[in-house]
Amino acid sequence: MGQVLAVVTIAGIVVVKAVLESIRASNITKNPTLQAIDKAEDPEDFVQKATQEVADKAMADKVQAAEVARREAEERLRNGVQPVVLPTSGEVEAAKAKVDYQERIFHFAVAGVAGTGKSSLINAFRGLRNNERGAAGVGVVETTSKIGRYADPNSDNPFVWYDIPGAGTLSQPDWLYFNNQGLYVFDCIIVLFDNRFTQTDAAILANCRRFQIPTYIVRSKADSHIRNVLNDMGYDPDEDDGTQYQPLYVQAREQFVAATRATVQRNLQDANLPDQKVYIVSSRNLLTITKGRKLSPEIIDEFELMKDLLEEARSRRCRPVSTA
Repeated sequence: MGQVLAVVTIAGIVVVKAVLESIRASNITKNPTLQAIDKAEDPEDFVQKATQEVADKAMADKVQAAEVARREAEERLRNGVQPVVLPTSGEVEAAKAKVDYQERIFHFAVAGVAGTGKSSLINAFRGLRNNERGAAGVGVVETTSKIGRYADPNSDNPFVWYDIPGAGTLSQPDWLYFNNQGLYVFDCIIVLFDNRFTQTDAAILANCRRFQIPTYIVRSKADSHIRNVLNDMGYDPDEDDGTQYQPLYVQAREQFVAATRATVQRNLQDANLPDQKVYIVSSRNLLTITKGRKLSPEIIDEFELMKDLLEEARSRRCRPVSTA
């Protein structure tokens, strides 16, 4: 039909007579389209209408494809999947200025959804209790509304820790989180989660891969979660004669750690991201490390996390700070 309906336009006049003569001379009787053209009262009008129908259908198909693409984009936004938007060089420089980025130090960002304990973790990294002077503000609700910048008090560590406002709030839509916060300028990003690993966490990791930023997945409040598992196992401190707690704690801890690692691995696979280690910590145990105290027997990954972060910083960026 495509050959039959081929037309040549000269000065706005559609030429079809030669095509019609060719149809009649060919004695083709098996093609219904050719028969319809030959039998039409006005063959030229028939061809023009048929051609217009083809053009209309092609336009309708394009409109439908555009509508499908629009719906898919809206669905991705509703699901928290951020569009791929690369920052301009001007936006990068503005983001660096916003966080006072300096070439001779290492910039750690702690990011994640609201309420995961980012401020408490930063305080522990810096060897401060939450109520000490200079500590990042903490609270039951999300207390961070803008990026907080906290230099490490240890002069041997030329680091700065950044407390990033939590995603998943009205002020921080999930799909805008990475670019809006300028996370692409940081040297390392700790993706912190509490109760569950979310699509927002996966989106942060995916963007970090795009910008080749090292990431560390950390689950916070391990001590509280293990106590909850203990309670679910039926442990009652009032009925403990001193022999129940330790074996039950070991069992609860192993159960919590195994479930956490399996869940994160599954979520990474679902997001088409490579598997990576998840560090399970509590800020209380982390604080004993940074203050140089005796390590708690309940420590899980706190010491390993600190060691890996320090090695990351010193191997990639840090140089001795000049005293001049």
